Amino acid sequence: MKMQEIKALSDGDLLEKIKLTKSSYNKLKIMHSVSPLENPMQLREMRKTIARLLTEKKARGLK
Repeated sequence: MKMQEIKALSDGDLLEKIKLTKSSYNKLKIMHSVSPLENPMQLREMRKTIARLLTEKKARGLK
């Protein structure tokens, strides 16, 4: 997800996207520990997306 797309989200959508992405990342991480993923770079991309979302959340001053 690009920063332009993230900036276009409303506050509620941003918070919901953070929650969904974090839970999806945790599931993917568990799946990877059980059996290797086809594309382990997905984990890195999800971490970067979470960081972008949290950066925007902090910039907006949300809690």
